[in-house]
Amino acid sequence: MTTVDNGKGVIFDLDGVLIDSGWAHKQAWFDLAEREHLEFSDEFFNDTFGMQNDQIIPMLLGRELGPGELEEMSEWKEQRYRDIVAERLVLSPGAERLLAELKKSGFRLAIGSSTPKANLDLIFQCLKLDNYINEYVTKEDVKNGKPAPDTFLKAAQKVSLLPQFCVVVEDAVHGIKAARAAGMSVIALTTTRGREDLSGADIIADNLDELKIEDFVGLITGRLD
Repeated sequence: MTTVDNGKGVIFDLDGVLIDSGWAHKQAWFDLAEREHLEFSDEFFNDTFGMQNDQIIPMLLGRELGPGELEEMSEWKEQRYRDIVAERLVLSPGAERLLAELKKSGFRLAIGSSTPKANLDLIFQCLKLDNYINEYVTKEDVKNGKPAPDTFLKAAQKVSLLPQFCVVVEDAVHGIKAARAAGMSVIALTTTRGREDLSGADIIADNLDELKIEDFVGLITGRLD
């Protein structure tokens, strides 16, 4: 049984939160659709952003796929993403400052993402995220992707915290729903969606530069009053 205590934690989504990579994912999806002679649109991308590939690909093709076919398409798309994003991989504005301040203030930091582990390994290597992040959860770690709560519950478990002591930072509607389902407070960034789409969050900010330690402390203590 996992031991928990009354510490405090922040669970970050990756794409669109810690890194600006939505553009690379979108291009990879367009490239996959072109390879398969399928139509793809910005609207479809926006509606499915934050979901796992095994949820998105059957929607894109309009049919169920066998495991081998699904795995091949998913890996092709992710390899294409890694090739594209590596060309200009940088932390989002304010990310390094916020991560350093949170860590110094005693927060346990985790990533809860729908991305495959290979993508996260590339990003950790390039951006030295292990200087700040204690744990992470990727696509391979959970059976049910966002909007199911599994990703964030697993991340909280990995940093030995109960859900009410964690704040999620997300940019996707499915991520907000997942955080809510996990019983966590959530801060949403308008990096990929408009404010009207993010109304389910406790706090909405335009970027990480706007966030302060007090925002996270306030959300956690507010749930415990």
